[in-house]
Amino acid sequence: MVDIVPPSLDHLRCFLAVVEEGSFNAAARRLGRAISVVSYAIAQLETQLDVRLFDREGSRKPQLTEAGRALLSEVHAISDDVDALLAKVRSLRQGLEAELSLAIDVMVPGNVLARLLRDFQARFPTVPLRLHVEALGAVAALVLDGRATFGIAGPDIKDLPELEREMIGSVEMVPVAAPGHPLGQAARIVPGETRKHLQLVLTDRSPLTEGSDFSVFSPRSWRLADLGAKHALLKEGIGWGSMPRHVVKDDLASGALVELKLPERPTLDYGLVALWRKDSPPGPAACWVLDELRERLAKCPANS
Repeated sequence: MVDIVPPSLDHLRCFLAVVEEGSFNAAARRLGRAISVVSYAIAQLETQLDVRLFDREGSRKPQLTEAGRALLSEVHAISDDVDALLAKVRSLRQGLEAELSLAIDVMVPGNVLARLLRDFQARFPTVPLRLHVEALGAVAALVLDGRATFGIAGPDIKDLPELEREMIGSVEMVPVAAPGHPLGQAARIVPGETRKHLQLVLTDRSPLTEGSDFSVFSPRSWRLADLGAKHALLKEGIGWGSMPRHVVKDDLASGALVELKLPERPTLDYGLVALWRKDSPPGPAACWVLDELRERLAKCPANS
């Protein structure tokens, strides 16, 4: 049995160039090599792998053999992996983060976040990204223990000596109920009326804000860890509660939910704060995300 010699990357790329260009001559032009150099590289590759890659008989253009076709995808993968490795090295030498992990408050508009991350992928293709969507203190907890590069948290995060914080925007909150709910049917809501009805409240999964209440008026409340579940229960008329306006905008327009004019008017603006550890300041990619998010939140029509 003939020992298989590991091929060189240069020989593999010559192989791909011949396949993609359709001839040794065109491959040589693309690579800036002499035809004899490309031909020698292919011959060496066939010797090293002990397989015939091209059928070159007669004057026909080189055609892949069955073995050549079978190996083509693996050669592509090797070439792509090396390209990714080199791109990663270049980005690290430029100071880009090896990875970016974001912890984002559930109140951040999903359409704003999705478009920002789409643009992030195009601008920083070599930076892998991890996304955590959490509520309340859970965002700060991820940043505090180093599982997130930085976070976008709500307004009720207490000052922590380990973290820097910067206000970057806000989300408008609106108290709502289903049209069949007693509060939704009331022409005028008198002071104290909300205390008689079940309030749906987004709960916290973090010890950083455990036990804190956020715009809670009723002694009767259901605590929910998921904003989507809260939204669904509100539409079923099970209770009343505050929601980001961008989440319920279509429901208010269609009449599936109604805005409540409460005399105890809850806080309208849910402030969003950027958080990061003082010993791990944001790198270039993280700073780009912060700047873009601040600008896009200011322009977001869903909050209007």
